[in-house]
Amino acid sequence: MEHFNNRIRLRHIHCFVAVAQEQHLGKAAGKLSLSQPAISKTLLELEELVGNRLVERGRFGARLTREGQTFLTHAVSVLDALDGAKRAMQVGSITATEAVYVGALPTVAPDLLPPALAVFRGICPEAKVDIQIAANAPLLDKLQAGEVDFVLGRMADPQMMVGVSFELLYVEPLAVVARAGHPLFAAGAASLNEAITYPLIVSTKGTVPRHNTESYLQSRGLSLPANCIETLSVSLARQIAIQSDAVWIASVGAVREDIAQGVLQQLPVATEGTEEPVGLLHRSDASLGYSARELMKLLRATAAGRRSSAKSWTFPS
Repeated sequence: MEHFNNRIRLRHIHCFVAVAQEQHLGKAAGKLSLSQPAISKTLLELEELVGNRLVERGRFGARLTREGQTFLTHAVSVLDALDGAKRAMQVGSITATEAVYVGALPTVAPDLLPPALAVFRGICPEAKVDIQIAANAPLLDKLQAGEVDFVLGRMADPQMMVGVSFELLYVEPLAVVARAGHPLFAAGAASLNEAITYPLIVSTKGTVPRHNTESYLQSRGLSLPANCIETLSVSLARQIAIQSDAVWIASVGAVREDIAQGVLQQLPVATEGTEEPVGLLHRSDASLGYSARELMKLLRATAAGRRSSAKSWTFPS
């Protein structure tokens, strides 16, 4: 341990984090304005100091080993702490120069971020906010690599949650919706069997809403039609549903506002048992800046309102 503490240098940490972020030695070298041999040499020095192989090198890039994933959480924390110390020295200019990097699920972002950001602008008027939309797994990769400060997302497999804390905000079920005036509503109490005779809009494979959709249909003796429309884009799914007779199976958060405004209507089919938790994820040892902490507070407050509305949310029977 003493040997490690005496020999470890910041260049080792910067090099390792760059390789983890870029997943390629050459790209990491370009990011740090170094040669690739210099990156390789620094990485080897670090692995010798740690006593474990941290990166698997191959023709198609560089991937972290299990030990590398563990080391990454601590390496990013070191850089976060140094960045926090630097900001603390910039008295009077913290909120003016800070940027907040947020990762968010496409189904969660439109539900929570707009109201929170409207208030946030009054608290941190000069802060830059960078919002990155993706599926849950890529968002967790970004979080562990230090590319975002926190994520609005869902729990994942334990191996993906190393060094990550999850704070539950609320749970939300699926909703089956269609445009106002859809033929299904004219028919009266439309069944799920009738609904899936129309084109279905669903999330892409590998996402939690897609898994829940398939499980939901299977529990009712149905299966997802082969001709469904798959997309991660909430805005695109929304427009397709509004402008056609397609039926959209989505997380409630993605359609809450449109249902409230009457643009979309919820079909009278029960969706109990499809509830999934939505929460804030952040690196356990990360030191977040003032602006990031304030935005997280506002998101908690917005989520509290969603929890209240969830208590009055009715499942059609």
